[in-house]
Amino acid sequence: MTSRKTRSTTGAFGRTRRWICVCTTGVLLLGAAPSAWAGGSEHVAAEGGLGMAAAISSLIYGPTKTVYALGGTVIAGCAWVFTGGDTRVASTVITRSVRGTYVITPETLKGRQELEFVGRAPEYRSQPGAVGEQVAAAPEAW
Repeated sequence: MTSRKTRSTTGAFGRTRRWICVCTTGVLLLGAAPSAWAGGSEHVAAEGGLGMAAAISSLIYGPTKTVYALGGTVIAGCAWVFTGGDTRVASTVITRSVRGTYVITPETLKGRQELEFVGRAPEYRSQPGAVGEQVAAAPEAW
């Protein structure tokens, strides 16, 4: 029978790797401890859940929005060519496709931040924190 030589992980490289893992774990545990010490573990769990939901949602939403923006860029180029170089048309298409939200955050899931798939020019955007505001008001004479 032939004998195999196996590599030992107890060498200098193995000890260094183990030391890095121990230090990283310690730092992560110490960083998480103050929030647990504050007594708000339910709050931390809820925020962590929202963060995870936002990350998973962004994995689907982000690429979809990127493909939409790339397609809009191609269509804006075609619109510019077919209109004889009319930059207003191309600019409108670019604004509607490229501007907007690319990442879903926990604030978006809470309803505090607006999710904007089809972009708007900055002058038509609502003010921060004005989600759900009234779009049109009654005339002053009423």
